[in-house]
Amino acid sequence: MRAGRDWLRGPEPWSPRTVAGDLALAGVVALLGLGIEELDNGTTLRMLTGALVVVALTLLRRRLPATTLIVGAAVSPFLPGTFLITALLGWSAGRRIEDVGRALGAFTAAFVAEVGFSVVVEWSHTRLLLTIVFSTLMFLAVTVMPGLASRYWSQRRTLLRALQERNGQLMRERAMVAGQARLRERQRIAQDMHDSLGHQLALISVHTGALEVDPKLTDRQREAVGVLRHASVAAMHELREVVGILRDGVEAPVPMEEASQPAARGVAGIAGIVEAARIAGTDVRLTVSGRQRPLVAACDHAAYRIAQEALTNAYKHAPGARITVELRYEDDSLVVEIANGPAEGPGAGEVVSGGQGLTGLRERARLVGGMVHTGATEGGGFRVAGVLPYGAEPAGTVEDMADDFGQQTQAMGLKGAPPMDWAAVDRELAVRSRPGGVALGCGIAVAAVILLVIVIGAGVALLVGSANNSMISESEYDATHVGEAEDAVRGRLPDGDGILTSGLEGKGPKHPPGTDCVALLSTEETRLNTDTVYRFCFKDGKLVDKQTYEVKQ
Repeated sequence: MRAGRDWLRGPEPWSPRTVAGDLALAGVVALLGLGIEELDNGTTLRMLTGALVVVALTLLRRRLPATTLIVGAAVSPFLPGTFLITALLGWSAGRRIEDVGRALGAFTAAFVAEVGFSVVVEWSHTRLLLTIVFSTLMFLAVTVMPGLASRYWSQRRTLLRALQERNGQLMRERAMVAGQARLRERQRIAQDMHDSLGHQLALISVHTGALEVDPKLTDRQREAVGVLRHASVAAMHELREVVGILRDGVEAPVPMEEASQPAARGVAGIAGIVEAARIAGTDVRLTVSGRQRPLVAACDHAAYRIAQEALTNAYKHAPGARITVELRYEDDSLVVEIANGPAEGPGAGEVVSGGQGLTGLRERARLVGGMVHTGATEGGGFRVAGVLPYGAEPAGTVEDMADDFGQQTQAMGLKGAPPMDWAAVDRELAVRSRPGGVALGCGIAVAAVILLVIVIGAGVALLVGSANNSMISESEYDATHVGEAEDAVRGRLPDGDGILTSGLEGKGPKHPPGTDCVALLSTEETRLNTDTVYRFCFKDGKLVDKQTYEVKQ
């Protein structure tokens, strides 16, 4: 049972939603087919058979597109209720039969089956030419045109998907190249920082450590030297972490001898740098307001860096000024505000500064979804305020940039799709880009449309001409009397040689012996599925009999 279900499903996913959709579609087509059967006076058995055939062909069309197309075309002359299913089968076959030769063979076989069996069904009526023309027109309009439209739509969708997949691959490759370039640059920066800053900080730590035990220093001086030594040790810790992150993307491990006093990074570390500044003689005050809430690691680190950089700027540009550090836990964000007054004494002279501190703070805050505001205060001081969210989305990278289709590579609908056969895509693109390939495809399409228009026009002209040569009104029939000369009667009547009158002479009452009869259709409205026939029989140059009767179509 399961093997049969897997075979029926075929290569396409067949979810319950797909089955429900197919059954609903089959129900609509079957219901319309019952209406056609009712108009054709079909029996209950024929209606039930047609509905079952419609359901079966609808479910099998995904697994057997060519076979269902041929079967549907073959049974439609015998079961008029299945006529509309050929449009769905033509659409399915045009989409799912990949090989052009196989698709052409399937549609040709379906055409032969439909026209051939239509002739067999109408053989007794002897309206063969009309049957062939009508069947051809209907097959072109109902089966071929949906197949061509489906094939074009399917190929266009395949090419678009291939281009999107290839564009996504190029985006990923570009992101990979950019990532490698960033990694090389980070490694170079890490090496430079380790070689230069590491050496200088190590010298500062050694000399301050030796100076701290100098007996000639006063307690105040020894305390200040201790602050410098602790600052240099903390700077070494920070440098080691930064170098590790730049080089490998992870924090460097802290040696065992230094693990007892790890450098605090985050909001919790702000109190430490404030206390260190207070010990060094700076008037710094820290206030915390609001309900304290945890921050994600990136925002927590950004808050620490904002406070650190702002305090450093205050030391440099406003020595001796009073500094306030405020942490405000608001409903949706943390506000880190550092403000200092004007310098109380003379400036510190030439201050060494890279000029990138505040710019780096703004970029750091932007990457975590926050912002930094800087500016002078009314009293001549300076203020730095950072607004950081409690949770942050990762910053945009190369992978998230909009691609050439104006959409995200992750929103292409290609996730989980089967791998693309790039060899087949290249062949398809080569065929389509070959000189004259587009013109050839357009020419075939235009030729098919022109042929369809010609066939339809010829069929309409044939039917109009046959109607004019095969029909008379009731008044014309009444104006003709038995006994009139044959030439006079034939001169007033059409010759009856047309598609519409084919086979009418063999129906109705028997001919009078030795007569030559002409059967014509009535122009008056008749009952459904019936035709009113006027028959004129001639013998020895005279009209010897005329009759009217009805025949089924």
